[in-house]
Amino acid sequence: MKKLALLSVYDKTGIVELANGLIDHNYEIIATGGTYKMLVDNRVDVKRVSDVIDSPEMIDGRVKTLHPSIFAGILAKRKNEKHMNELKENGISPIDVVVCNLYPFYKAAYEMDMEEDDVLEYIDIGGVSLIRAAGKNFKDVIVLVNPDDYKSVIEEMDEDGNLINILKRRELATKAFTYTMGYDSLISKYFGKEIFADNFGNSYRKASDLRYGENPHQRAALYRDVFYKGPSFFTAKQLHGKQLSYNNIVDLEAAKDIILEFEQPACAIVKHSNPCGVAVSDTIVDAYRLAYIADPISAYGSIVALNRKLDLETASEIKSNFVEVLIAPDFDEDAYSMLATKKNIRLIKYNEMQNSVSSIVYKHVSGGLLVQENDTIEEDDKTWRIMSEREPNDKEWRALKFAWKVAKHVKSNAIVLATEARTYGIGAGQMSRIDACELAIKKANAVGSYTGGTAMASDGFFPFRDSIDMAYKAGVSCVIEPGGSIRDSEVIDACNEHGMALVFTGIRHFKH
Repeated sequence: MKKLALLSVYDKTGIVELANGLIDHNYEIIATGGTYKMLVDNRVDVKRVSDVIDSPEMIDGRVKTLHPSIFAGILAKRKNEKHMNELKENGISPIDVVVCNLYPFYKAAYEMDMEEDDVLEYIDIGGVSLIRAAGKNFKDVIVLVNPDDYKSVIEEMDEDGNLINILKRRELATKAFTYTMGYDSLISKYFGKEIFADNFGNSYRKASDLRYGENPHQRAALYRDVFYKGPSFFTAKQLHGKQLSYNNIVDLEAAKDIILEFEQPACAIVKHSNPCGVAVSDTIVDAYRLAYIADPISAYGSIVALNRKLDLETASEIKSNFVEVLIAPDFDEDAYSMLATKKNIRLIKYNEMQNSVSSIVYKHVSGGLLVQENDTIEEDDKTWRIMSEREPNDKEWRALKFAWKVAKHVKSNAIVLATEARTYGIGAGQMSRIDACELAIKKANAVGSYTGGTAMASDGFFPFRDSIDMAYKAGVSCVIEPGGSIRDSEVIDACNEHGMALVFTGIRHFKH
């Protein structure tokens, strides 16, 4: 007796070959509208589902397979005598293979930019139900949602059309449920705009596998949110160099976010998600030079981000250093040609770089997900409070604002020493604020030489005056921090004793 296979697919890749393979393995084929037509056009022996169940497709094709004869045939347990007797009494044939993929909802909602009423027509009903039913009864029913699996299933069938390997059946069911989960998540995200909803959907599709993760023994992949329409890494174009690594992409994002803080020509040099040098100037080549000399040792093997087109002069400066990745909004042809001679540098043209900072940040924890708004608050310096007896002069104000913009992008505890145009020393990711201060001063590579306009920015408040005393000895003349410590008065007194200007922003910028 022949087995029964139901084919109902939107993506018809490989469907003719699969149908013929199933026929060769003792299957009778039934199919819905478009699938039926394609098989007939290719001279495959096939019956309409509507003929088998004696019920026509209805409501403009919205109802095709939603019928007890179909779902009983899929869901009946073959070893359950009661189930099989009920099928026999009602003249229903078991369905042993279900091949189904769904209307392309993500294309309609994201790529084709349709009106809502048109998008709703791309929500698959019967197909999802078929897949779920077959997946639920995977021990008796083979479910296929991906054309890539067609060939292997046919090759593993015995001459009677049985797929004996239960692990293979389970693997196919897993793919089926993952497929419908992603599909439902896309629909949920289309309808729901609430970030912190009770159920967190998934609208991510794999863009590519990566060579490895943070370390060579860790697997990694890159996924794209199909509903995010703004400029992003995915709208950038790699012009030269080998595939980006997991760490490259993380650092690239960090560097890009920093230079977006500035309207002037700006350069950020990043290592391990932290800036080692940031600078602005009237020209992009000067911005690069200033950022590089801030910490040339750490700049080795770094990511360099520019917010202006790469010109030949800047390319000449960069060529003499080891840079992993260079991103810029554009490249002069001769500048590109010069750097493209370097085998190991990746050149990334970051189109529409402005306003490309993600609004939401996700971090995984064991068994769950942390979700927060990104730290993109727009600060009004008119709300900042001068806490010291001495007000900052104009040069110090510019240095304070520059240092504060950079500090937001440094891992906590964070200390940034800077003038109005560039960083001198950055202390990042330290367990105590005094350690971060000490590291920033060490990175600045001198003590007592930056008087007159050198600012110190701290992402969080100072719990004690020790960092202020240390900064004063290093030549810092002004300090900017959130304030809010129970010992704020101690810090204010220290600044007054040293004649330093102190500004409280009222905003904390921790970055973990």
